Amino acid sequence: MAAAAAVTGSLLLTVGCSSSNSSSGSTSGNTGSGTNWATTSSISAGGGMTALVAAARKEGTLNVITLPSNWANYGTIMKDFTAKYGIKINDANPDGSSQDELNAVNQLKGQDRAPDVLDMGTAFAVKGAQSGVLAPYKVASWDNIPADAKDANGQWFADYGGYVAIGYDSAKVKTPPTSFADLLKPEYKNQVAINGNPTQASAAFSAVFASALANGGSLDNITPGVSYFKKLHSAGNFVPVTASAATMQSGQTPIIVWWDYLLASEIGASVKSLKIVIPSDASYAAYYDQAISKFAPHPAAARLWEEYLYSAEGQNGFLKGWARPVELAAMQSAGTVDKDELAALPQVSGSSPFPTEAQLDAAKKVIADSWAKTVG
Repeated sequence: MAAAAAVTGSLLLTVGCSSSNSSSGSTSGNTGSGTNWATTSSISAGGGMTALVAAARKEGTLNVITLPSNWANYGTIMKDFTAKYGIKINDANPDGSSQDELNAVNQLKGQDRAPDVLDMGTAFAVKGAQSGVLAPYKVASWDNIPADAKDANGQWFADYGGYVAIGYDSAKVKTPPTSFADLLKPEYKNQVAINGNPTQASAAFSAVFASALANGGSLDNITPGVSYFKKLHSAGNFVPVTASAATMQSGQTPIIVWWDYLLASEIGASVKSLKIVIPSDASYAAYYDQAISKFAPHPAAARLWEEYLYSAEGQNGFLKGWARPVELAAMQSAGTVDKDELAALPQVSGSSPFPTEAQLDAAKKVIADSWAKTVG
């Protein structure tokens, strides 16, 4: 799936391509109510929730992309949305990347199966906004999203996040690794992997950023992270595959550097001996971001989806998938957070800094220019 939220400060609390028919009349956003939902930037501007629900139900379909059912509890969230509103969800390319999402927006524009909404890392969300393919929209709970976790114009906004962690199969890895430094040890030969290519996938990009922080780098300097993975590869410890539950189960990648909540939800369910640790030499946290395609074939359903995700029900849905919802602070204040689910999250001491948009852009360029020739 879908580098994650470009925010400054500490916001995480410590507790697919064949042709198809052209899209139907819903693409214009006019649903008979007089509201053009394709250009509506808030629920109030569209006449309120009742009007939005009616328009979305008339469209009847929502196209999402790159949402694995076991990623941040999205399987349950999608089922609950459909049960509540009677809107069918098509999930394209569930194992794709953030770049795949942007590619689909451009390649499928004007088709019924084009994506309506996106969930991607911030470096890619910023790229989408810069290329003019995202529609500005501010959910009703906009003020609950920290200012530095969203685009001021509403083209993207953080939804959930977590910490880069080391997950390992304790049945196969007898000496638990607790840091990036540990992963260089000979005992972990042919055992360590990340979830994809950092030039394409946010989770892999973030793993490199975290390793940079552990090796003398900073949010302004990701190069030590690239050098670290070169060293990991030269040592014979790095396995250059897209790590997953299947690769850990098979023994191909007994150790995976990934988001803590995805290790728990995507791998923990099938690898009962999984252990998760936040590296002692680096604490890197980030959010993923929501966005609506400017060319969404179901613009009302797209906006209803966003309203649902940012309701207490939707945010608690992420929490049940071990992800930290972006509105967590506001929910705690309002007493709407699921306290039992919150208590089950891994505890993290202190806070974690976030890269700014400029820092993410610079880091992404370094990765694009050097990963293939340096790490291979």
